[in-house]
Parts: sequence; structure tokens; C-alpha cells
Amino acid sequence: MFRYLCLNPIAQTGLDHFTREYEKTEELDRADGILVRSASVHALELPENLLAIARAGAGVNNIPLEKCAQKGIVVFNTPGANANGVKELVIAGMLLASRDVVEGINWVQENAGDPEISKTAEKEKKKFGGTEVMGKRLGIIGLGAIGVKVANVAKHLGMEVWGYDPYVSVDAAWNLSRDVKHVLNADEIYEHCDFITIHVPLMDATKGMVGAEAISRMKDGVILLNFARDLLVDEQAVLDGIQSGKIRRYVSDFPNPVTAGKAGCIVIPHLGASTEESEENCAVMAVKELKEYLENGNISHSVNFPDCDMGICSSASRVGIFHKNIANMIAKFTSVMGWNNLNIVNMTNKSKGDVAYTMMDLENAPNESILNQLRTIDGVFRVRVVK
Repeated sequence: MFRYLCLNPIAQTGLDHFTREYEKTEELDRADGILVRSASVHALELPENLLAIARAGAGVNNIPLEKCAQKGIVVFNTPGANANGVKELVIAGMLLASRDVVEGINWVQENAGDPEISKTAEKEKKKFGGTEVMGKRLGIIGLGAIGVKVANVAKHLGMEVWGYDPYVSVDAAWNLSRDVKHVLNADEIYEHCDFITIHVPLMDATKGMVGAEAISRMKDGVILLNFARDLLVDEQAVLDGIQSGKIRRYVSDFPNPVTAGKAGCIVIPHLGASTEESEENCAVMAVKELKEYLENGNISHSVNFPDCDMGICSSASRVGIFHKNIANMIAKFTSVMGWNNLNIVNMTNKSKGDVAYTMMDLENAPNESILNQLRTIDGVFRVRVVK
């Protein structure tokens, strides 16, 4: 029996994928797995029995990844599950910014009591004139699940699309329209595009990547969209760019005191993935990832350990070992098995940065003494009997 804890409300569509072998708990100390959306995990004292955390969404800033890695706790996210919802809002933001729709709607609300509003509107509407997106150049920084979807829709809207991502995946490349121009430097995006949208993860290397220098390279009157993370952009530099006329509109999905209510800014209350479909997709994906790991030891879409899949174990036992990615670890593991006359039927080892994960299918089940021998090897974080 596995127990799971939900730190946030999780769509029932996802929870329905749990079988009778799973039990929901409200006690952290009893949980084998955690499902979370936006709740912070940083302050929690993670129990020794906790095996995995699944984030129903893409961002994992609310989870202590390093701490989890050192405890052998696998952290999952759900990349792409909410991509369509975010994509649609990006396109909406682009249209709102290009046509000055927001100011036009505000004018109507302010003049709702005017009995001659229809006539007045004909005189005033020229104040809210805009431009069409067709024929304009859209630059996309980050060609992941969301960036690719935005690129493909923009092509159908008649836009010329340029994309920048030095780490574009094979899957993303296959899904990307062949008409998208793949540039090799973000400066090309800044210097030549009428619209720029950002779709990269927040890391030390990307924090503040769109700052005063990048903005100075942009075309005059550019429309900048940020539906990834607010800290990717130096928003004070954006306000300076709006005041100087360099930036025509800034569209952000992250309200904060810097840009909320400021002229030239369209700030949305973090609605990118707030659709029924996105929440359901994320919940289903998170539950499936959690189940596959708890039942079979297989890892897919982890952010702190490598992906690793050995299918369903057909041998007597399967053991999973989380450890540092250093030399001679595999030799030490196999030596322990050899000393104890345990035959290894199948084995795999995958690494990700400083950490690694080894799975071994064994002809016989290991006893506690053998497991303790593995645990005492320097550099081992956790040893888990999957079956």
C-alpha cells in the first residue's frame, strides 16, 4: 500500500488514476509521495520514508531540489501538460497589446452611463487604434513545449517567426514548423523582431537575462511578452524602455509592484495555466509519473535525477540506488552482489550532473544486511527495494 499527500487541491481527473493500492493521507510523516502545485515545500521537514514529490506544473521553485536529491527523493514536474493553455494566453496577450484592446474596454466602462456612447465611441476609437500581427516578425526565446506551440500558431496568423534555443530538444524540433527561422544568438531576436516572447526556465544563468542592455538592442516600439517567470526580466529597465518609447507594450503574467498598474504594461494575474484542461492534464501526468516510480522504480521527467526506465521487473527483486555521479560506484555495487552470491539479471545506470541512479534486477531478493552494505558505500544517498 502506497500513501500520497496533496499539498494543494489536485484535479480529481488525475487522482482517479490511483488504484486500490493507494491511500490518501493528510499526514506528511506517512506519505510515500507528495502531489503539489504552488504550495512551498522549502519549510517542510521531509520524512525519511518520503520517496517522491510530483509537481503538477512546470516550475519547481517551490521545491528544495538539492535537499531532495541528497535524501534520494525524486522530484517530478509535468512539462508540456499545460502548454496549450499558456500558448493561448500568449497569443491573446499579443493581440491585446497590438490592438490596445484593454484601454478601449476601460474607456467603455468609464463611459457606460453615457446615453450617446455609441456615437461618442465612433469619435474616440481612434485613440485606441492598433496594428495587425500579420506580416510582423515574432521572436521566441526558448523553443520548449510552449515556445513551439506559440511558433506554430503564429505562422498560421501570417507572422514571420524567428526562434532562439541552443538546447532545443529532438521532440521540439520535430514539432516545430519548418518555416520557423532558427537563429543562433538572442541578439538577432532583440535587433530584428517586432514582438518578443520569452519561454525559458528560471535559473541562475537566465535570471535578469532581458535587462537594459538587451532592451537597448531591440527595435523601437517592440512588444515584449513574459509568460515564463517575472525574474527573467529586469522590469525596471522595461519601465524605462516604455518611457523612452523603445517598448510599446509589456505583457506579463506575473503581477508585482514594479509593473502592476503602470502605463504601457498589461499585467495578467498568473492565468497562463489556469484552465480546467491544463489543471487536469498536469494532474494526470503527475499521478502517472508518481505511480510509475513508486511501483516500478522508473523515472520520467524528473528535475533532480536522470530519467531511467527498465520497464516492469520480471525477476525476483528490483533495487534502486541513488548516489553521487563519481567513478567506481557501479563496481562497488556489483561487488556487494558478488560477495553475497546474488545474480544481477538486468542493470542500468543513468547520471544527471552530480547525481546518478542505478537499478538492478536480481535473481533473488536481497536481505537487510545486503541493503545496509550498499547504504554504507560512500556517496550513496538512498537504497530502495522496489520489488
